[in-house]
Amino acid sequence: MKKAALGLALVLLAGCAATTEELAQSGDWYQVGYQDGVAGHTSRSVKELRALGDVKQGDYDQGYLEGVAEYCNPDFAYQMGLSGQYYEGVCEGTPQAQKFRMEWQRGWNEYNN
Repeated sequence: MKKAALGLALVLLAGCAATTEELAQSGDWYQVGYQDGVAGHTSRSVKELRALGDVKQGDYDQGYLEGVAEYCNPDFAYQMGLSGQYYEGVCEGTPQAQKFRMEWQRGWNEYNN
């Protein structure tokens, strides 16, 4: 239970951080990627990133991968589904992908009942 609370706190804190536009303007592309990944969003296209500014693709990609690694923790997946958070499939191909999806689906099913 403590792990679930910590995971939810991390997701909520990511939402309180600077906006994507502010981060892009300051050149913090790592943090833009990290916030996308830890929120479980699919990676932004090059076109989407360029619309935000002079993108540093490598920084964005590194941040995104680290964010996804945190997001894909199966210990938090059930609670995500139970809270109605939609899963965009970003964990596919990771070592814990199957367990994550199963736990998320279990929570999602309860959310929809």
